[in-house]
Amino acid sequence: MPKIKSLTKIFITLAASVLLSTPSDAKQVAIVMDDIGYHQADLKALQLPANISFAILPHTPFADEFARRANKQNKELILHMPMEAVSGKALGPGALTNDMNKEQIQSTLNKALDSYPQVTGLNNHMGSYLTQKVVPMSWTMEVLRERNLFFLDSKTTRDSKAQYMANLFGVNNIARHVFIDNIPTDKQMQFRLNQLIRIAKKRGSAVAIAHPYPETLAFLNDALPKLKNEGIEVVKISELVDSKYIQLAQKQTSSNTNSVK
Repeated sequence: MPKIKSLTKIFITLAASVLLSTPSDAKQVAIVMDDIGYHQADLKALQLPANISFAILPHTPFADEFARRANKQNKELILHMPMEAVSGKALGPGALTNDMNKEQIQSTLNKALDSYPQVTGLNNHMGSYLTQKVVPMSWTMEVLRERNLFFLDSKTTRDSKAQYMANLFGVNNIARHVFIDNIPTDKQMQFRLNQLIRIAKKRGSAVAIAHPYPETLAFLNDALPKLKNEGIEVVKISELVDSKYIQLAQKQTSSNTNSVK
């Protein structure tokens, strides 16, 4: 099975490389919808007119139903893993905390991942405390490496060590640039969306996180179709992760070629 996964990943990487070599003016953004599973109304997010990725909270009332419907629609799912916050806020079921040992963290994480085998990666729900801790992050990355999953750092703290540990363990990773709806008014969400567009145009891509609030869904339903006019393409988060590492490999190859010359 690991050999098949490895061959599949190589094929996907080569295919993506061909796509990346095709000239295109479109800049890419990924929008990840967090906190999916607590409310039946979350199912409405599947109606959004774009290639949104969804982060499911494990062990929540509507997570299984959402995952089933998303799978039918070929929507991308990642696991939204609850992790300890600096604030001490309640985390919900199946959370990872700093007082857990390696076996507890890894068994808790594996149990959640086993419930949703279709996920392509994982991001942290809260986690402003745990993502600062090198040891629990190393245990987390061991599991993701074994399962060939990527890590999206939600960046709930500027002191996060998650990406550092992901790199150390060879886990593909990426970070959030913008929260769309920290203040869920049309004015503020448009401001954040414009910020996302600026970052994508400057860097070539950008990552946003949003939540299934009624205000957010209404805003995105109207705003997403207009992104094409800005030269912006909405893609799955896994596509941005793949693109990141393909581009890094291309830069390394170019650097090696130049050094030979």
